[in-house]
Amino acid sequence: GRDGPVGRVLFDLFGVSLPFTWQGAALAAAVMAFPLMVRAMRLSLEAVDRRLEAAARTLGAGPIGVFFTVTLPLMAPGIVAGAVLAFARSLGEFGATITFAANIPGETRIIPIALYSLIQTPGGEAAAMRLAILSVVLSLAALAASEILARRLRARIDG
Repeated sequence: GRDGPVGRVLFDLFGVSLPFTWQGAALAAAVMAFPLMVRAMRLSLEAVDRRLEAAARTLGAGPIGVFFTVTLPLMAPGIVAGAVLAFARSLGEFGATITFAANIPGETRIIPIALYSLIQTPGGEAAAMRLAILSVVLSLAALAASEILARRLRARIDG
């Protein structure tokens, strides 16, 4: 909150107040999605063959060069998978967002909260169905984009 230790500093120094704003809703969704992204990225980092990094070092590449030319390209599929998982998780986030950012129409309302509100409203079932279909379409588009990116990355790595 604005009166908490972190909130006071953010507001006094930068004029930023996160609770009950769309930025707060985005932050809440990101915090809840972050562990999924980090796990996928960590697993892809652990799968990188250290011998390839060692070979790059013997050829004269420094640590930063090895990271950007060997490690990061080999991690790319895991990064994409983590980003898609995080997006899907944040798309369905309900609890942290409604707790931190509330349900303010036009300001902090997200798809799950809007669905909840529409289902609670008499006659809101048709609008809820449209929103649910939109949510499924967004998820399928993200999955398709992830698959296309993963194939392109695999083709770059293999070829």
